[in-house]
Amino acid sequence: MPKLLRNILAVVLGLAIGSGVNMALVMLGPSLIPPPAGVDMSTAEGLSKAMPLLGPQHFIMPFLAHALGTLAGALVAFLVAASHKARFAYAIAVVFLGGGVAASFMIPAPAWFIALDLLVAYLPMAWLSIRIGTRPGNSP
Repeated sequence: MPKLLRNILAVVLGLAIGSGVNMALVMLGPSLIPPPAGVDMSTAEGLSKAMPLLGPQHFIMPFLAHALGTLAGALVAFLVAASHKARFAYAIAVVFLGGGVAASFMIPAPAWFIALDLLVAYLPMAWLSIRIGTRPGNSP
């Protein structure tokens, strides 16, 4: 397969798989850590109203969704890319970081969560994916 095609595939698969992992964890979250009674977290308005009622435990799954989604997407991009593997891993993380920044403006989450999410869930996960994906004969 030509390098260009393989690198495009790395980006497409990285974004798709990372998004899939993210969405799966977001959907699983309420069944593992139920929201407070009577709270509708399916709409932006309901989420805004629920925010004062949420404890730190309610932010575990969103953080894991962002971190593990980025890790999975960056790792796939790293493994599939034909060249510049680390750059592709970081590119996936930057795209997800952009989504995290956008979400921080749209969803009124606590400042501690926004800081933790933006600082830990994206670029460090790309770094970790490179470390996981690096093995003999598979240089970044």
